Amino acid sequence: MRAVLRVVVLVLAALVLPAALGTPAVIGALTSLNAPRTDGVSPPPAPVEHDPSKPTAVVVVGDEGAVVSDTLAPYEILATTGAFNVYTVAPAMHPVPLTGGLDLVPDLTFAGLDEVLGGSADVVVVPAMPDVGRPTIEPVTDWLAAQAAGGALLLSVCNGSGVLASAGLLDGRTATAHWLRIDEFERAYGAVDWVRGTRYVDDGDVVSTAGILSGIDGTLRVVERLAGADAAAEAAREIAWPFYHRDGAARLEQAQLAPSDAVVAFNTAFNWGRPNIGVQLTDGVGELELASVFDTYGQSLAVRTVAVGDGAVQSRHGLTFVPRTDTGAGLDRLIVPGTAEHEPVHGMEPEYPHRTAGFAFDSVLQDLARTTDVATAEWTAKVLEYPVDDLALEGPSWPWAETFRLLLLAAVGVLLALGAFALVRARRRGRSGT
Repeated sequence: MRAVLRVVVLVLAALVLPAALGTPAVIGALTSLNAPRTDGVSPPPAPVEHDPSKPTAVVVVGDEGAVVSDTLAPYEILATTGAFNVYTVAPAMHPVPLTGGLDLVPDLTFAGLDEVLGGSADVVVVPAMPDVGRPTIEPVTDWLAAQAAGGALLLSVCNGSGVLASAGLLDGRTATAHWLRIDEFERAYGAVDWVRGTRYVDDGDVVSTAGILSGIDGTLRVVERLAGADAAAEAAREIAWPFYHRDGAARLEQAQLAPSDAVVAFNTAFNWGRPNIGVQLTDGVGELELASVFDTYGQSLAVRTVAVGDGAVQSRHGLTFVPRTDTGAGLDRLIVPGTAEHEPVHGMEPEYPHRTAGFAFDSVLQDLARTTDVATAEWTAKVLEYPVDDLALEGPSWPWAETFRLLLLAAVGVLLALGAFALVRARRRGRSGT
């Protein structure tokens, strides 16, 4: 029994230091994804135009924010077609945090949309939100219930299906969600028939998609239904999306956690000097270009991103974004989404990932592999649900420095425990000698 107890104590000792030092880092990395701004800045959105001859599609965001790609990818696709009035809407008119630190000023409040339309929208896009099941999301779920009752087609992106399920809007329906949370949703919302291994599920007046970039396929499905397959194919070409299928949702292998996914634990718990990347906001930048930078680096949890600029900017299709800083202080790199030229900031030369043609996420994932490691880039692509089999990812194979930190802390813990054992034995011998 003493031998077993010693082994148990040594194992616990190996875990204590890594857990004590790593847990706060993990919490900080995760909570920073949707951290709100604190300066109270709230510029007005750009004036909206409305064509009553077109259907209206809205992307809803909550007061606590939403996932950046879930929000911006459907918006750009719908706007690119020219077939819709497209707005972002929220309960109140103030900047809301999208993941990675990009603050969006909604086009309209719920009340403002009602003034424009006098009823429900034709399409409501529901991205993943961080406060599912909490009281803060009730204004959104109440509004969604009213939109559904008014005949809106609901499109949930990624874990936006959890928002719909929490409102009871998926009861008795078939739906899907991100592979990381679909099991949780299945336990929490048993009245929903959860489906795996597909990019989207079309259940009539509710379309739900799997993880993050699968939202592109779901949005193209909505475009097919309301504007035609040719419009959807053209939108897919415009954004260089390679997975569009006219004949229904593409199958995808249902992802599962694997040993290599431990890379995210090393990056969050033991990457104590995460690089700070400034993302320069410029007028006319594409919404997917913005999403590719903030979501790729943000979902990796290996780097921090912060929006940089001199003031509010308007994106390619008219969204308003507000930077969080106007200086390069404390930044390690400066990334400029899109191709707009920019002057150096505090001696940092701007980097332009989107000067290479192709889907916006490709070059950013390649940069992530090159500047962190390939395992981190592959984990990020897996979270994004973006296949990278044909994408050359080159760089270090693994976050070795973070791994060695864990091993070093574990070794120190074991040595301290062995030292304690030796001290106890010495005291016992001293007592027995007297």
